[in-house]
Amino acid sequence: MKFRTSVPITQQEPKIDHTSKILLLGSCFVENIGEKLDYYQFQNLRNPLGIFYHPEAIGNFIKKVAEAYVYEEKDIFFHNEQWHCFDAHSCMNASNKEELLFNLNGTLQHTRVFLETATHIVFTFGTSWHYKELKSGHSVANCHKLSQKNFNKEILNVKEIKDVINSTLQCLLTINPDIQIIFTVSPVRHLKDGFVENQQSKAHLITSIHQFLAAQKHKNSSGCFYFPAYEIMLDELRDYRFYADDMLHPSSLAIDHIWAHFTEVWMDKMALELFKSIEIIHKGLAHKAFNKNSEKHQLFLEDLDKKILSLKNKIPTFRF
Repeated sequence: MKFRTSVPITQQEPKIDHTSKILLLGSCFVENIGEKLDYYQFQNLRNPLGIFYHPEAIGNFIKKVAEAYVYEEKDIFFHNEQWHCFDAHSCMNASNKEELLFNLNGTLQHTRVFLETATHIVFTFGTSWHYKELKSGHSVANCHKLSQKNFNKEILNVKEIKDVINSTLQCLLTINPDIQIIFTVSPVRHLKDGFVENQQSKAHLITSIHQFLAAQKHKNSSGCFYFPAYEIMLDELRDYRFYADDMLHPSSLAIDHIWAHFTEVWMDKMALELFKSIEIIHKGLAHKAFNKNSEKHQLFLEDLDKKILSLKNKIPTFRF
């Protein structure tokens, strides 16, 4: 007997290998997948301006990258003894405006350079809810703990999300017409919006992505795909033991399970064959010797160096 349902997944091309370059943008689930990519030595850039929760924040970022936008003092503000930007996460905050502007513009330039040679991009949408600043009327990526009276909270409808995806795609194509785009919906529950509101939000995201993909298929356009991270969490791991202590985020076990599906669908066979060797090296580097000066430990380190060198000879981008 089968005691759980399995989400059917389809093999996708072109595969990701260790020569691939992957840009990841979106909710904190992107950070989970990015950490896995780091661990297994894949070239990736994730959330250069910090976590983005909704599609419009991602679209705004890609648009600015494509247009070679230059941030100026009018784009930032001072609050709680720090400088902030509504387009960026609080991780970008700085104590002086020159530092913040330098980091913002440097990040846009770095992302542009990375995108020009990237092979894949992963968009992970977390929520359809967003906040519009009343003063400018613009959607913000982060409210930076300003008073709620400065914003209107609104939900993006399906058409609005599709329009954002379409415009984002057009911007990407001006930078790199060959890039492959993988859409996912984050399995993280945004319960601060409300239980019903969270489900409504996820429904808008899923519907808009699939309508967009159907339109692309009708145009005979390839290069856009969907990975069912949200569906795997809900249908294969429908138990609270697969959530972290906050009951909102997937547990490490759940992340491992979704990652296993992702590698099955997207990873090149030869890349997967290197996983075991990479795991052995990580375990070796984490090993704590009882006696660092012992002959046995020195032999262990020599053997570890040989394994690292062997992998670097196969894949020069490896960094341990």
